[in-house]
Amino acid sequence: MYIIIVGCGRIGSYLANLLQDDHNVVVIDKEADNLERVGDNFNGFSITGDALDLDVLKEAGIEKADAVAVTTSNDNTNIVIAQIAKKVFNVPKVVARVSDIGKAEIYRNLGVDPVNSTSIFATLLREKVLERNFTTYIFESSKVSMLEIKDTGIYSGKRVKDLNIPGEFQVITVVRGQEPVIPEEDMVFTAGDIIVGVVKLSALKKIKKMLKLQ
Repeated sequence: MYIIIVGCGRIGSYLANLLQDDHNVVVIDKEADNLERVGDNFNGFSITGDALDLDVLKEAGIEKADAVAVTTSNDNTNIVIAQIAKKVFNVPKVVARVSDIGKAEIYRNLGVDPVNSTSIFATLLREKVLERNFTTYIFESSKVSMLEIKDTGIYSGKRVKDLNIPGEFQVITVVRGQEPVIPEEDMVFTAGDIIVGVVKLSALKKIKKMLKLQ
């Protein structure tokens, strides 16, 4: 994929390094010093400029981009750049950082996928503080979420299909030891497995009760 990242702070630079091995990556930032964050081993392209300038976006190759990720610390800037990428250049996939979770709906209405790190990390910290054997990952969706459950032995002997509930909960990954597996329906759980599943938020309370997580 040809991917443009706008903003080379901690998030943008880290994302660029995650993507560079398998994709063509271009990073844009107004500050030349920020572009040094990607490091000497970065094999993509770096452009100093304001991504609100269409000429800068064209220089970055936005007309052939498969995806754009907007990661600056300014929500209003992110919204505008994301809208330009989506509406002006018809980029198929546009993802934008949003600090104010109240603006997430604005992003979605523009056809942009919002990511709010505050809600994700706060949720993870909450579960660690409470020392539960499961974690609820909150995505920018009002419909679905994910559960990560550590099997302390309560599901041992049960199969994946014993936990699945069509339309409400679906096991998508099982981590056994250090190895993640996309499971078949007849896979049998063993103590120590980490079970990752997609859950419909309206059924979350019911699923937690069924899985004896409450």
